[in-house]
Amino acid sequence: MDYLKIGSFLQELRKSNGLTQADIAERFDISSKTVSKWECGNSLPEIPVLKGLADFYNVTVDEILNGC
Repeated sequence: MDYLKIGSFLQELRKSNGLTQADIAERFDISSKTVSKWECGNSLPEIPVLKGLADFYNVTVDEILNGC
């Protein structure tokens, strides 16, 4: 798994929806620092959050994990 590619994709999804890291953090009850770590490729969302992100952005979990 390419964490940087996944992070870039999550950032692209967020920005294309006109959202800030703080918006995502609030929506998923996490810190904006956590969102930043995902987008920098330093970590991945936990499985329940990953599913929630996929539903929120109307993409599949596989699309997120493939970074496209």
